[in-house]
Amino acid sequence: MRNYELMCIIQPDLDETAFNGVLDKVKGWISESGGSIDKAEVWGRRKLAYIIDKHREGQYVLLNVTMEPAATFALERNLRYQESIMRHMLSVVG
Repeated sequence: MRNYELMCIIQPDLDETAFNGVLDKVKGWISESGGSIDKAEVWGRRKLAYIIDKHREGQYVLLNVTMEPAATFALERNLRYQESIMRHMLSVVG
């Protein structure tokens, strides 16, 4: 098991229930692959460095995750095809 940091930028025009639904879906993918979420921080709405899909802002979420390295491929594939997530970055911690 390795420690990872997952940063997601979610579309800013989602209401609170839709935002929480996307976040729960991501947490579910991590749990289904045998991983665990150590810490979840919602940074809120922030200005983007450049325009992404005609959006100037995004809702930032940082997740500290522990999971098997082989499970990261499926997680990244799911994140890539989730339309509500504009960008994501998964990096190894430590």
